[in-house]
Amino acid sequence: MKTILLIEDDAFIRENTAELLGLAGYAVHAAKNGKLGVEQALAEKPDLVVCDIMMPVLDGYGVLHIFNQNPQLAGVPFIFLTAKTERIDQRRGMELGADDYLTKPFSENELLSAISGRLARFRHLKPDYDLRAGGLGEFLDDARAVGHLAGLSGDRKTHAVRRKQTIYLEGDEVTRGYFVQAGRVKTVKTTEGGKELITGFYGPGEFFGYLPLLEHTLHSDSAVALDDAELVYIPQDDFSQLLLRNSAVSQQFIRLLAGRVREREQQLLTMAYSSIRRRVADTLLRLHEPISADPTASIQLSRDDMAAMVGTAPESLIRTLSEFNQNGLIALTPKHIRVLQPERLRRAHW
Repeated sequence: MKTILLIEDDAFIRENTAELLGLAGYAVHAAKNGKLGVEQALAEKPDLVVCDIMMPVLDGYGVLHIFNQNPQLAGVPFIFLTAKTERIDQRRGMELGADDYLTKPFSENELLSAISGRLARFRHLKPDYDLRAGGLGEFLDDARAVGHLAGLSGDRKTHAVRRKQTIYLEGDEVTRGYFVQAGRVKTVKTTEGGKELITGFYGPGEFFGYLPLLEHTLHSDSAVALDDAELVYIPQDDFSQLLLRNSAVSQQFIRLLAGRVREREQQLLTMAYSSIRRRVADTLLRLHEPISADPTASIQLSRDDMAAMVGTAPESLIRTLSEFNQNGLIALTPKHIRVLQPERLRRAHW
């Protein structure tokens, strides 16, 4: 939610304008003079300022001057409100760096259009988005504004998927990509002999199932929820817009999609050249990392699934886990594994 700082000395106008902006979905901070407005802005930087010009204590020109001189506030979009209609007053405001100028009385549509236009103009793609903390929605909002992607779907609802529920099957037609909001998902491929090969594990903040959208093929594997999970569906048309309509948006989207490519490349090298102990240790560390902040949290994954991640037989995995348990590196139960000494696992040479 965008925050607007409203600075207006007229109580009636201030209260009615704040109510209008609140109904339009903005968070509003109101101040009755310029000095209080600057203090509020320094306490919490707003996304945009709507400011009267003629005020006691500190007028609107003074407020804008302070914003321009303060590195913390410089560049915040600034809209003047005034009863003055003289062209010289408008010119002074624009010369100081105001982004727009509304003359009282103004209509609701005029104000809301000016605000949305200025916010869109100043919207830009961040160098990085925290996909585990709501970053997908933030990126899509920014992409819509920066890339002028008016057709980008606004449906961001999450879809609940139960543990062991199949999300799609090998050979299914592809209609969307998937983003993991919560829980875990595995993708698997079945050999002619009926053996299950795990092709990937995906946790919060990761995309999956989108490669066939790019290749215009059917799904080459199946996806199954490992836990009760929450997924965001990204329709095929949205993928096309994000990848093709705007170069800045497409470059950022590709970086988000490929967030763990380097990690997966390293995983393949480890599986090819490292010992069984090193591979098990690295797999435990990868699974432990997302839950490392909680010392009581444990890894919950079947031995068969973990063996498929490591690239070994379940019997070899179980022997290695038992060895790690005896050495005090992990705590082992039939259903849980808790990493006790991650640094020893990381530094060990096997």
